[in-house]
Amino acid sequence: MKNPSPIPLQHPEYRYPPSRNPYSEKLKQAPGVVLSDNETEARRGNWKNERAESLLHVEIGCNAGHVVTEWAARDPKDLFIGIDWKFKAIYRAFEKALKKKLSNLHLLRAHADRLPFMFGKGEIDRLYLFFPDPWPKKSQLKNRYFTEAKLRMIAELMPVGGLFEIKTDHPGYFEWMKEHAARTADLWEVLALTHDLHSGHPNPGQLTYPEVTCFEKLFIKDGIKIHRMVLKRRSA
Repeated sequence: MKNPSPIPLQHPEYRYPPSRNPYSEKLKQAPGVVLSDNETEARRGNWKNERAESLLHVEIGCNAGHVVTEWAARDPKDLFIGIDWKFKAIYRAFEKALKKKLSNLHLLRAHADRLPFMFGKGEIDRLYLFFPDPWPKKSQLKNRYFTEAKLRMIAELMPVGGLFEIKTDHPGYFEWMKEHAARTADLWEVLALTHDLHSGHPNPGQLTYPEVTCFEKLFIKDGIKIHRMVLKRRSA
């Protein structure tokens, strides 16, 4: 008899499988600051309970926290959440948060496809997606995170006026993003759009965190143009 098909990642009953990654155990050293796997879904709709007036900023793919920890340090009145699926990356972000003694930052080891199970309706005020995998091959396009379906799902998690900022170094993916954003014009207004973000800067190579990401610094050094889009949540 064949084993039953696994529950899809996007299913409400999905459970993260156990991991032997050594950093999986290390993340347990920081309960409350770092949440992993299905623990990340326990606070859905309640992230701002104690700070109702704060804006909630969420970075998808925060890597080792170079940007989100700087944001949190510079703006202590707001709340910040960094999400990444890599155990080691989240642990490195935790080390930075610990060094900076941040009390307004949470780090989630989770898959971005689980976003609607981590956050409630209208809960995210600012969302960021910097340099997602472009999945450039035709057979890989189905893996791209930025799609019409995702934009419609994300819209449910953001209030009217909420902002979604995206950066990519991949021209083809950016054209795809523009097309999919246009399909959701009923939900999103394109507030800003550029194909060369740093063209007006006298020396973009001097930019550092949080104005640029770790990958962005490398792209700038190699002369690769940065594409950026900012979407604003329309009224229903």
